[in-house]
Amino acid sequence: MGRTSLENMESAKIGIIGGSGLYQMPELSDVKEVEIDTPFGRPSDAFFLGTLENQRVAFLPRHGRGHRFTPTEVPFRANIYAMKLLGVDRILSASAVGSLQEQYAPLDMVIPDQFFDRTRARARESTFFGEGIVSHVSFAHPVCDELGDVLEQSCKVADVKAHRRGTYICMEGPAFSTKAESEVYRSWGMDVIGMTNLQEAKLAREAEICYATLALVTDYDCWHPGHEAVTADVVFEYLTKNVRNAQLIIKEAVRNLGGQDRTCKCNSALKNAIFTAPNLWPEETQKKLEAIIRKYAVA
Repeated sequence: MGRTSLENMESAKIGIIGGSGLYQMPELSDVKEVEIDTPFGRPSDAFFLGTLENQRVAFLPRHGRGHRFTPTEVPFRANIYAMKLLGVDRILSASAVGSLQEQYAPLDMVIPDQFFDRTRARARESTFFGEGIVSHVSFAHPVCDELGDVLEQSCKVADVKAHRRGTYICMEGPAFSTKAESEVYRSWGMDVIGMTNLQEAKLAREAEICYATLALVTDYDCWHPGHEAVTADVVFEYLTKNVRNAQLIIKEAVRNLGGQDRTCKCNSALKNAIFTAPNLWPEETQKKLEAIIRKYAVA
């Protein structure tokens, strides 16, 4: 495995973010380990730039190798901005989740199409904007439907039950829910619960990158009377079983995306969303955001 610099590396059109337990893609070939600096700091880890199903992809372990970042500590802005610097325009994100409804059983896969935010830490930055440039992107439909459809189709390669659509509620963590919280989330109609993907989805939208989540169900949180409350041991046991299926599904999704043009609206999410007139953009902020706003700058 080689190591290269940003100046002389090649690009990748597809990004893969691996969640808890998914720290590598064994089928990657011709792999280069790429370390990237961004205006928002260093990403969670080096990127693994390699070939998968004849496509160049960029793989990043969300929590770092060895699982070094809590959900709150994950450098979300650096991770997504680095994807943009690499030329990524689609992100497939894997995430371990708890089930809040009977129909989503452990070892099932869910491809949610909605998010609900229950995070609260100031450290969880979920926008690139500010410091003199204001943007309000549309987030009514936070997941790219085209990419979600590809994930759903790709689930057929694995022996799993897949569920298309549903709401992923993103909690702060790192502790799991209390039973009272879990029951409230169920009463709200939430489907699965996790700790990371809401920020990624928001930032990907601002970066005009298509984004979809493959949610790996590991447990019934703590609400189900027929199952013990979620523990780290339970989560890791089911993650181990689920990870290989997730790798197969993502591999198939990459194959299905090969040569497929984007026809969704994700690649123009910032059009009419930046409220600050370009002639008023502070030079320093414009330089900081250059990778995502360059096409909207005054010539």
